[in-house]
Amino acid sequence: MIKCHLSRMMGEKKLKIADVARMTGLHRNTVTLLYNETATRVDLDAIDRLCELFECQVGELFERVRPELK
Repeated sequence: MIKCHLSRMMGEKKLKIADVARMTGLHRNTVTLLYNETATRVDLDAIDRLCELFECQVGELFERVRPELK
């Protein structure tokens, strides 16, 4: 499972979804899906723009988490 840390990063900078959309040029819906961790696909350009905005590497924005075995 891939975890997106966008909501945490936005909270640290006190940014709203509309702010991130405006600052990156991404569609608000794209930012919302990533924020809520409901996105199933993400463009490389979107990842690049978010990394540029938050001055981070891809691995800081996304993390692979092993699912717990039941």
